[in-house]
Amino acid sequence: MNSRRLLPLILPIAIIIVWHLITDVFQLVTPYVLPSPTDVLMAASELIGSGRLLSDSIDTLFKVFGGMFFASIVAIPLGIILGWSKTLEDMASFVISILRPIPPVAWIPFSILWFGIGTVPAIFIIFMGCVFPILVYTIDGVKRTDKVLIEAAQTLGAGDFDVLSKIILPSSVPYIVSGLKVGVGIALMCTISAEMIGSSSGLGYLILTATNLFDTGTTVVGMLTIGIIGLILDYIFGKAQDRIFW
Repeated sequence: MNSRRLLPLILPIAIIIVWHLITDVFQLVTPYVLPSPTDVLMAASELIGSGRLLSDSIDTLFKVFGGMFFASIVAIPLGIILGWSKTLEDMASFVISILRPIPPVAWIPFSILWFGIGTVPAIFIIFMGCVFPILVYTIDGVKRTDKVLIEAAQTLGAGDFDVLSKIILPSSVPYIVSGLKVGVGIALMCTISAEMIGSSSGLGYLILTATNLFDTGTTVVGMLTIGIIGLILDYIFGKAQDRIFW
């Protein structure tokens, strides 16, 4: 096996060893402050055995992809239009510049007032978090389309629709995928925040209830599960980017 493939494992293994020494061997901290690896493994075994970890993970992923879906069907067409039309971009830039810096969690009170608690407000929060990164990347992708290709197509008689669908959209795909990759990380963070406040299911709710019960082992399992999901999704989008660029 290539030794370079083992390099990413060195630091996690070192962290686990130090973690084990601090908590299990020397007992420098109490389980309420930092659970031991053994406590985390026991909590993970219980959650997996009961099926709760799987159901909460599926629930969280449903919200993530739900929010990503609605953000994509709004941001991608809008980004193509705004990137194509300088006039429309100038008209929308002021509103986008105001709304984009607002943290998605700031919309939580309104999401609860408008949609109550549960899945819908969480999807709304994810939508608000993802729509602007996807929009900005799409606009940037349209603007970076080779002008020579556009002018050549227009010279040969191509209309605006043909230029958009056959030249600009394919050229923008790598940037759109990059926007989706950024958006999915934001989506996970938004989902967990929303689930902690306005939901009764999902990994965020699991972490919140475990923390309230001082079950730090379960809390860490929930956190690690989110990290693993993020790692998998990042890998998938990374592979998609590689295939598109190559």
